[in-house]
Amino acid sequence: MSSDVPVPIVDYLVLEPEPHLLAWVCVACGARFFDRRNGCASCGSSEFKRVQVSSTGHLRAFTVVHRAAPGIRVPFVSAIVETDDRTFVRSNLLVEHSDPAQIRLPMPVRLTTYAAGIDSRGTECAAFGYVPLERPDRPRAET
Repeated sequence: MSSDVPVPIVDYLVLEPEPHLLAWVCVACGARFFDRRNGCASCGSSEFKRVQVSSTGHLRAFTVVHRAAPGIRVPFVSAIVETDDRTFVRSNLLVEHSDPAQIRLPMPVRLTTYAAGIDSRGTECAAFGYVPLERPDRPRAET
């Protein structure tokens, strides 16, 4: 029996009404984490609240991966994105060409989702990544 509703690959990915990520924020110091914590790694506080993470940001670091586990298509771009609300997200940059000369720091990006696979019952797994807000093969306009 197939499900028409995709299942997020991680519990901090929310698909509806618009795809976004959720983070746990330390009430005492503002540090953000995607996994649930008993204590803040920054200050030790045990009080957290859940917040929506901005879906836009800038590429802060990346590497082009040429070797991966069997079944993983290479090359792909592994990236660190700093969102507009200053959350750092480790994800992939989803670009047609993995040529580092075509990827610029701090390239503006936005969150997107894609089908990562389908299980034996036909349920789709939804993953997330970031796409450039500008074409990576065009130089940025000077301001």
